Amino acid sequence: MASGEELLEEGNEVATFAAGCFWGVEATFRKVKGVKYTQVGYTGGDFVDPTYKDVCSGETGHAEAVEVIFDPKEVPYEKLLELFWAMHDPTTPNRQGPDIGSQYRSAVFYHNEEQRDAAFRCKKKLQESGQYRRDIVTEIVPAGAFYRAEEYHQQYFEKTGGSGGCHIR
Repeated sequence: MASGEELLEEGNEVATFAAGCFWGVEATFRKVKGVKYTQVGYTGGDFVDPTYKDVCSGETGHAEAVEVIFDPKEVPYEKLLELFWAMHDPTTPNRQGPDIGSQYRSAVFYHNEEQRDAAFRCKKKLQESGQYRRDIVTEIVPAGAFYRAEEYHQQYFEKTGGSGGCHIR
């Protein structure tokens, strides 16, 4: 499989999402036709090169996130957004299921103005749909440094044969 950088040189795009425990989020995105590469890691904080232990302390400001490289001709960014909203509860601040802390917050980290605009449009449409009784608290913020998580976290469910342990609706 090509590296993330090589895939970007081929005209693919990058998207970054945080929706709770990154194992289940990554597993969900990996099943999408048009997704070429995923990696789990940490972003949105102010601590350089954090470890899992650092992020779990809740003191780095990072979220557990998934970086997705996708072919926009096969799967538009808006479809990834739809999947993102559907896989978690965007109305719970700093929590998904039993996982509690700012590292489990809901966030879209946009890489360009088109992604930003699409995320805000989608969030507004979802909020106005009446699907949720509470306000959507998902952050929509510029993408910053993304730190790849330790190797044992990458494609965790594929490595362990598991599918549980992470809350994905």
